[in-house]
Amino acid sequence: MIAMLFLGFSAGLPFLLVFSTLNARLSDVGVETATIGFFSWLGITYSIKVFWAPVVDRLKLPILDRLLGKRRSWILLAQTGIATGLYLMARVDPVNATQTLALCGLLVAFSSATQDVAIDAYRIEIANERLQAALAATYIFGYRLALLVAGAGALYIAEFWSWQVSYEVMALLVGTGMATVLIVREPAVNHFAVARDIARRVEEEASKRSHLSPGMARFTGWFYAAIAGPFLDFFRRYRELSIAILVLVAVYRIADISMGVMANPFYLDFMGFSKTQVADVTKVFGFFMTIAGSMIGGVLVVRYGVLKILLLGAAMTAGTNLLFVGLAQYEPDIATLAVVVSADNLSGGIANVALIAWLSGMTSASFTATQYALFSSLMTLPGKFLGGFSGIIVEDFGYADFFIVSAVMGLPAILLSLFMLKNRKRLATLAPHSERPDQNIP
Repeated sequence: MIAMLFLGFSAGLPFLLVFSTLNARLSDVGVETATIGFFSWLGITYSIKVFWAPVVDRLKLPILDRLLGKRRSWILLAQTGIATGLYLMARVDPVNATQTLALCGLLVAFSSATQDVAIDAYRIEIANERLQAALAATYIFGYRLALLVAGAGALYIAEFWSWQVSYEVMALLVGTGMATVLIVREPAVNHFAVARDIARRVEEEASKRSHLSPGMARFTGWFYAAIAGPFLDFFRRYRELSIAILVLVAVYRIADISMGVMANPFYLDFMGFSKTQVADVTKVFGFFMTIAGSMIGGVLVVRYGVLKILLLGAAMTAGTNLLFVGLAQYEPDIATLAVVVSADNLSGGIANVALIAWLSGMTSASFTATQYALFSSLMTLPGKFLGGFSGIIVEDFGYADFFIVSAVMGLPAILLSLFMLKNRKRLATLAPHSERPDQNIP
């Protein structure tokens, strides 16, 4: 659990440094708003990590694998890429070398997404099933602490020293994760035995029923277990509801993610708050409000069932975006900002817990890691893609209209959540686990 605390910190540290903290840096040094919006596309890397996850799961790294083992070697390699990218970002001039900064950010984002894949695999394989909830909770706490450091901490350092020093300090902090990797042990048991068994059976059938060479038969088995199997299992199980489920996963966080792209430029440029004020309210205070929202969401899910809270979270996320419309109409006031940020983070915490709980309950025992990776990729990709155009909307129409548009984009999630709630009994009969998506069916 101590190891997962530090590995969670290592996983969370790079995220904001290529997202909202980077947006704040670009805004602070005078980069155009439209350009800042396009930088949010760096976050798409986290949404497509599922495409190279099988490589991380199957490929042994030369030398490092022999010294550290498969999981630790991939984590250390990814951390090296993160530290290198952050150091280069510290040294690059954002105004005169914007494209170079984007490439350095891409290195950080790609390495960070790869680290996520490897750490998730490590967490699943290091302990038996009864300890997974405790490991996940510790990992999330470490991740949240890292978001606080990379958000508020980076802004504080930039305010009192410079952005270069801020990113250099963040690069040094990656050493925390590296030290952890060198200290902890490699998993002794591989919990992906089911997938290997499936691959072996498919390989044997392919060899019997076709003229495939042994190498092609082996590849067929690997491809089915790693790529095709999770998809086929999902569509076979949920049948006519499968498309609606995937669309809901894709649109559920669009309102939240698209609005978040322009949050720091809104606070700094439009509202005129200082970096320390933004850090105090949105990072430090917002951190605790998000934790509170997550706790409230967890209690509500247990009490009322996940689908009802899924609907509540979708409605609250869209509704709190409208609060920013009012904020944009008045003179800057730190108390009003704190109220709006509180509502936004509380709703985000509730919605996030509900979505994770729902998706976790829908994964098959045979493909848990792969299917959850597919879900997590899908639930962030559309929002991050649309967020790339947020700067253009702000420049052409202003912040108030942008927040209205972001709220309207939450309507599909509300309608689809309502549809799932109406079909909750059907979903319960199709769920793969004994713990169904909604255990409190009236």
